[in-house]
Amino acid sequence: MDYTATQKPNMRLRNSSTDAADGSQLFEDTSGAGPGSQAGYRNHQAGPQAAGFPGQSLLSDPMSNLAMAYGSSLASQGKEMVDKNLDRFIPISKLKYYFAVDTVYVGKKLGLLVFPYMHQNWEVSYQQDTPVAPRFDVNAPDLYIPAMGFITYVLVAGLALGTQNRFSPELLGVQASSAFVWLIMEVLAVLLSLYLVTVNTDLTTIDLLAFSGYKYVGMIVGVVSGLLFGRLAYYLSLLWCCAAIFVFMIRTLRLKLLSEAAAEGRLVRGARNQLRMYLTMSIAAAQPIFMYWLTYHLIR
Repeated sequence: MDYTATQKPNMRLRNSSTDAADGSQLFEDTSGAGPGSQAGYRNHQAGPQAAGFPGQSLLSDPMSNLAMAYGSSLASQGKEMVDKNLDRFIPISKLKYYFAVDTVYVGKKLGLLVFPYMHQNWEVSYQQDTPVAPRFDVNAPDLYIPAMGFITYVLVAGLALGTQNRFSPELLGVQASSAFVWLIMEVLAVLLSLYLVTVNTDLTTIDLLAFSGYKYVGMIVGVVSGLLFGRLAYYLSLLWCCAAIFVFMIRTLRLKLLSEAAAEGRLVRGARNQLRMYLTMSIAAAQPIFMYWLTYHLIR
């Protein structure tokens, strides 16, 4: 019997099955491994997000938190230092007193500046050695009326220049800056005079700024009267306001500059007290001069 004939087909069948498994399949079947590979791909993409951003690790770093706390403490210390030095040169806390006004006070004060002749009591009221707020005492100085008067004067000056076809932003700026410079020079001259005369008074720089700023009310009245009724009305109204501010300043500053002599019971006829009286009259007489100097060119 020939066994080779019967054994070769079996061998071919086994070889053909192995060949079909190895050679006939051109691509690898990934259907079974698909979910696993896709899950691995998703995990690879989600890896950096799950790990977190570098900024988050910096924010959670104790050293960065310590630096932020140190920076905030430095900022608070700097703010306190600025507030302290600012209050040293510009007393912000005291400025609140000069702006503590209401509508009733403003109306009474404007009437007092224009008609001071019938007013009797000029003394400032005190409460526990502290002057009361301006809204409770018409004699107390304030900065609201001088500030609003200065702004209104600049606007009225622009209106007057516009009616004369002379308006320009540069000219209006010159008008405002010149009025402000003259006001500062006036206050500095009064401070120098008080130092030379050696007057012990409770007048502060802000008080002098307030009293010097009251003349803008009369200036506004004069310019508006001139625009409405002509040049003659300007001179008449300005003359009235100049006399009113002169009387107002005399009766107000007299109590301030002569308060030391009045408290000690000395006569006003002394040489030193006469210097104070002359100084009071000089400050009062300077107000009409500035009022005319700053308004005469606005009326033509």
